[in-house]
Amino acid sequence: MLTIAIRVSPASSRVAVGGRRGDALVVRVTHAAVDGRATEAAMAAVAEALGIRRADLRLLRGATSRDKVLVLDEAKPAIIARLAALRDGRASWPPNR
Repeated sequence: MLTIAIRVSPASSRVAVGGRRGDALVVRVTHAAVDGRATEAAMAAVAEALGIRRADLRLLRGATSRDKVLVLDEAKPAIIARLAALRDGRASWPPNR
């Protein structure tokens, strides 16, 4: 099981995953923080950035906060390496930014 701390920036001009704030992966989404839309968009962006299905991620805590913790039950070494690269700024998603 892998826990992923994220920091969501809602109502951004574009969707992007990469960088860190503290120990959290920064996720920017275009949706406003209304009715869980930003949370769902952030989870979808993280899943796509890691190359996994959205259904494989679940929210552990932070439903109404910018700081969230996600859980991935089966984390392969390639996913862990991709997460580290995104967090450390060695990679970004989408890759053409």
